[in-house]
Amino acid sequence: MCGINGIYSFNEAGRFNSINHARATASLHHRGPDDQGQYIQEHISLGHRRLSIIDLSEHGHQPMSDATDQYVIVFNGEIYNYQSLKKDLENRGHRFHSQTDTEVLLNAYKAWGSGCLSKLNGFFAFAIYGKSAKNLFIARDRYGIKPLYYFYDEDKFIFGSELQAILAYGIDKQLDNTALFSYLQLNYLPAPCTMVEGVMSLLPGHYIEVAKKKVELKAYYDIEEKARYTKQIDYRSARGQIGSLLEQSVCDRLVADVPLGTFLSGGIDSSIITGIAAKHKENIDSFSIGYADEPFFDETSYAKEVAEHFGTRHTVFRLNNSDLEQHLDQILNHFDQPFADSSAIPTYLLSKLTRQHVKVALSGDGADELFSGYHKHEAFRRSMSSGWMNGVLPFTSVLWQNLPASRNNAFSNKIRQLRKYSEGLKLSLPERYWRWASITGPETVQHWMEVSHNEGIEWKAYDAMRANYLNGLTEKDMNRVLLADMKLVLPNDMLKKVDHMSMAHGLEVRVPFLDHRLVEFVQSLPAEYKINENMRKRILQDTYRGFLPEALYNRPKKGFEAPLLKWFRGSLKSLICDDLLQDKFIAEQGVFVPSEIKLLKKQLFSRNPGDVHAQIWALLVFQRWWKRFMQ
Repeated sequence: MCGINGIYSFNEAGRFNSINHARATASLHHRGPDDQGQYIQEHISLGHRRLSIIDLSEHGHQPMSDATDQYVIVFNGEIYNYQSLKKDLENRGHRFHSQTDTEVLLNAYKAWGSGCLSKLNGFFAFAIYGKSAKNLFIARDRYGIKPLYYFYDEDKFIFGSELQAILAYGIDKQLDNTALFSYLQLNYLPAPCTMVEGVMSLLPGHYIEVAKKKVELKAYYDIEEKARYTKQIDYRSARGQIGSLLEQSVCDRLVADVPLGTFLSGGIDSSIITGIAAKHKENIDSFSIGYADEPFFDETSYAKEVAEHFGTRHTVFRLNNSDLEQHLDQILNHFDQPFADSSAIPTYLLSKLTRQHVKVALSGDGADELFSGYHKHEAFRRSMSSGWMNGVLPFTSVLWQNLPASRNNAFSNKIRQLRKYSEGLKLSLPERYWRWASITGPETVQHWMEVSHNEGIEWKAYDAMRANYLNGLTEKDMNRVLLADMKLVLPNDMLKKVDHMSMAHGLEVRVPFLDHRLVEFVQSLPAEYKINENMRKRILQDTYRGFLPEALYNRPKKGFEAPLLKWFRGSLKSLICDDLLQDKFIAEQGVFVPSEIKLLKKQLFSRNPGDVHAQIWALLVFQRWWKRFMQ
């Protein structure tokens, strides 16, 4: 994996500054500490930072040209089927000078143009420049595992793996109020919007062609189309197919010329991946992280049991509050945009410590969205039923308001969930989905934002963005809910978190559950195979029953969260009161209503904080980003 950037100038006014281009590439150093390269011509400049995984020699240097010197590529990702593609291309007369998947990808584009994308099995973000036609082609993988941002105006087109690579070219920086409005609801940014006006995130499964001032955005992969038809296959046969597809996916992702291991949380998903990997690779390393001071958030005992079961070389990293304080500034520095999923904190530290042992790690990401693994999926299933509770709960909101709700312990967390569930029952399914995906309601966010920023919200763009994610949700189809998660939550929250926190340390994370063959098969199965009244991730759990330790099936599911509430009331209190949310700074900044932020801080220290710690974290992350990029 790597970092890429570039600029295509349409005219003299858009001509790039070589110093800015060098800065853009340098800003991605953490993504590729092993090598760097640039391709510079009169109107085009491409930059690359390399993390060497396959063919560690200089033959893998990028930007890379083809044998005819007519095409040049910068590539971030891995193509797992590059060997079979290479044989096909050799039969067509293509010749190769390296063992890299980069060269195969470049020749695949030469042979099939944009049609090459449907042939790729892997994850990627890349750009190819054609010298004769003077055209630029950029693309992002099917599910958004790798990021890619872009900006264009009448003078130029810019792209980069992270936002700072684009800002390094000196574009005007204006806060996007629609993005801010969306972020404060979800605690992450839904593509295509970014926090800087005019800069966009390329949607998963899309590519862009640039030629002669013309910029065309096109989709090459329709996740909805792939999920539309339900396979007529019995449950037992489906289990066998899942086992076969996932095993092949893991095996494909064990290929590397560097040390490789697995993330192991002790949950079902990472345990399955670790078990399959251990079956095919001797003495594989596994890594887990836990909180020494917070038993409610610590799952390392389960991970240790799984490691012993499969015979991995297991390493446990245990954090305390001082670890957070020591690394918090570094963690916030690696958010190119505001991102407030608190599980980024342990992911960052797990990646940092894992990188001391291996260069590639396999993870269990994607299984919850694919197989129906979240608590909210059970809530959706119940909300679609006709039970008497659904008729009563909407009228119990006052009751939940008076009970202690937070994520700080099991009882308070259950109250928090019941409150959110009862509120959601009053809404249509699309609105219910958005509400349950959100931390904060839109009306509340508008109260937080100053008038000028509220007036800056582009409602047409906001509604179009939501429609893209909520399209097709119906009251009786759980598969549509899972599809919405695959489009919204997976790329914008889960995969962004893993990419940014792992690449901060030059660690490549591979996600076997997101092999497109497995994804498409699982999406085609009836919803009841995935979730029923007794079990979430039903078919996945049943497929591997007997393979995993039995204790894993009887444990409660926990998220990979940080104990924010306790930290904010203790060691991080000064960050809220004396720094980023200080009354004076809020007033001078002019983005938020000071009195509303005061009320939030007051609620944080009350008996009934609810989700306010997550709201405070979202504000803190934004404020830190604002100071770094906008002041």
